[in-house]
Order: sequence, then C-alpha cells, then structure tokens
Amino acid sequence: MKVLIVEDDIIQSENLKQMLQDMDKTLEIFIAEDKSNALTIAGAQIIDAFYIDIFLKNSSGLDLAIDLRKIHNYELSWIIFLTTHIEYITQAFKEAHCYDYILKPYDKKALVAISKLILSHSSTNSVIKRKYVIFDLKDSIFIKIYVDEIIFIEVNFRTCTLYTINSKYEIKGLSLKKSLKLINSKDIIQCHKSFAVNINYIIKIKLLNIKSYEIFFENYEKTVLLSYKCKNIIMENFKNNKFNIL
Repeated sequence: MKVLIVEDDIIQSENLKQMLQDMDKTLEIFIAEDKSNALTIAGAQIIDAFYIDIFLKNSSGLDLAIDLRKIHNYELSWIIFLTTHIEYITQAFKEAHCYDYILKPYDKKALVAISKLILSHSSTNSVIKRKYVIFDLKDSIFIKIYVDEIIFIEVNFRTCTLYTINSKYEIKGLSLKKSLKLINSKDIIQCHKSFAVNINYIIKIKLLNIKSYEIFFENYEKTVLLSYKCKNIIMENFKNNKFNIL
C-alpha cells in the first residue's frame, strides 16, 4: 500500500511516517512539502491514502485535496487532514470530501485506529477492482500491467509499446487490435491507426489540421494523434468529462 504525507514541517512528517511504519512496515510512504510536489508524486504513483496538512507552503492542503479530486484515480481516495485549526474541518468535509482529520500533536492511538481502518479497505478494494493483463515481453519474460495504469498504447512496425504511469513496455509482434482485445477495457479506445488512449487521463484535445487532432494527458509530457475517423467516438466518451478542446 502507498501513502503520501503532505506536510511542510519535516519533523512532523518524519514523526508521522515513523508512526505509520510502526503500525505496518510494508507501507510505502512518500513525503511532499507542498502542493506542487504532492501532485507530481500522485501523478507518478497510485496513492492509496493521503495525509495532508491544512496549511502548506505557498498553498493550502484544502486546495491540494480539491485538485486531487479532479484526477480520476483519486475521486474517491482516502484523504485525512492534519491540523491544529479545527475550524477549517467543516469546509474540508464539504469541499474535498475528506474521510477524517487528526489534530496536532498526533495522538498515536487515534492515528493507528483511523489508518488501520482505511488501509484495510483500500487493500480489499484494490484486489476486487483493479484489473490487470499479463504480457509476454520476450524470452518468456512476463509482466503484469494494471489496466488503470495504462495511459496510451502505440504500435509501430509490429511493436506494441504500452506507456504507463511508471514506465513503458515493448511487446514484439503485437498489433493494436490484438492488444485492445487482450486489455478489454471500455476506457481504452483506439484514437488513430497507431494509437489507443485511456480516456481517463486525457486533459486536452487540440486541433492540428482539418484531418487530425493532438491529445494531451494529465501529468504526462508525451502526446498522441487523434484521427478524424476516430474523433466522434473519443468525443462521445468524453461528453460528461471535464476536458479542453482547442
């Protein structure tokens, strides 16, 4: 399980990290000091639970939580606020839909009780909901890739490349049609003769010329082409999503 602590006081964050590790040594714990750093980590990892200080450098923890809620992977993620200012908690529940809060200085018993509860449910949900596909890379080396971590697929000269949030994987001799059949996800749709995209990561679509568009992804530098032929199905799948068409 992966946990992100967002706290600009290094002593406080290390103290909290130690308490969580004493509770469960298998936790993978990340620390961020501000909103920008936290969003970068959340984009590169799949975080199961967030512990966020209400007051951060150059921003507020509440603003960070609201931005996290706009990301598909974190619409329903566990968020615990850390605070000495209880008067902000009502706003946190209403606007960011946080699960609970912990007052500073930390009460270890309260921290452990809340953490055990949310992490046990995160573990159960991840087993039930997360779909994966096994691919044969080469020489009988197999890799398990979670479907919700695939950002897009590119096929070039019979080499299929899967771009995920953490890495990319090349599979020889796999066509785009066959890769989509193996993955079998309504969220991953062909957008071009050479590309398929995960609609949940798209943040912008930009017109290039009369026959093609460019697709941009959340927290990802690479872009892909959207052909005029595939434009309608992509647009239909995004009619209820918040994204930009330029």
